[in-house]
Order: sequence, then structure tokens, then C-alpha cells
Amino acid sequence: MARDTDLRALIRTIPDFPRPGVRFRDITTLLKDAAGFRRTVDRLAAAYKGAAIDKVVGIESRGFIVGAALAAKLRTGFVPIRKGGRLPAERFGEDYALEYGQDRLEIHRDAIAAGERVLLVDDLVATGGTAIAALTLLERANARVVGCAFVIALADLGGRAALERLGIPVTALIAFDADRE
Repeated sequence: MARDTDLRALIRTIPDFPRPGVRFRDITTLLKDAAGFRRTVDRLAAAYKGAAIDKVVGIESRGFIVGAALAAKLRTGFVPIRKGGRLPAERFGEDYALEYGQDRLEIHRDAIAAGERVLLVDDLVATGGTAIAALTLLERANARVVGCAFVIALADLGGRAALERLGIPVTALIAFDADRE
């Protein structure tokens, strides 16, 4: 548990952001710590060693940082899933509800070949809405999702459990309660 404690200590909590009552878990303090960031990527990579992953797929924006580093460590390609209207080539998207309103995710049509084994990555899973929208895109791309990887799971908001009920294996390095700690 000491390693979990070390990573937890590197994550800053911002009260009342982006709205009153929300405790935002900010990984920028983890990212700027070279040893902590390396430990994070190494631990995620260890969880998927031998999983025959073709692509790591990161969700905008912090999922790009963690996902791209993880893809390099796993020696595989990286695919971004972006917010609506930001990808230049032919794409398809999914509208979804999130904790604070509505949003849209998109992926390039040619980003993933049918049957490719992919790992979905983001910094945090809360209610699971963003990850489920991303999984819907990956299903439409005919990808084979081997799992979802997160630095943080907000356990009491149910996102991890929602993904697991869909049959998706989930790795999260750190669990927080949304309104405590």
C-alpha cells in the first residue's frame, strides 16, 4: 500500500471546482513529479503486460497524457478520442451526459481497424459516463476492448462498477471518495 499512498500524496484536491460542492482531483501535481509520473505509467503498463494490445485509446484531455505515455511504454500506437468538432478527418461521435451537463466525443473513422485490441485510458472515472460514451465509439469501430485504465476511481460515484457490469475489466491505481479525503 505504500506505493498507493505515495501516488495519492501527489494528487491535489481542489474544493468547489468546477462548481460548488465538487472536489476536483487534479493530477497535474502528479504529472509534474517525474518519479510519480513514471511510477504511474509503469504500474499501468504492468497491469497489461502480455495483453497483446494493438492501440491505447486516450480520452481528451488528461487521458492523452497518461495514454500516450502508456502507449510508448507498451510499444503500441495511440488513438485520441476528442471532444466534438476537434478532429480534422472523417469521424463519428457520441453524445453523452456527464456530471455537469452534456458533451460529445469523436474518433476518426480510420483510427482503429476492425478487431484491433484496444485499452481505453483516462485520468479518472467518476460516474462512468465519459468512458461509456468512449466504449460506444470503440464498439462502433469494431474494436475489441481489453480493459479500461484510470489513475483514479471515485468509488462512491459508481463509474467503475458500471463499466465492470458491462463486462469491461477496470484498472484504477487510486480510489478516492468524491466528497471526502
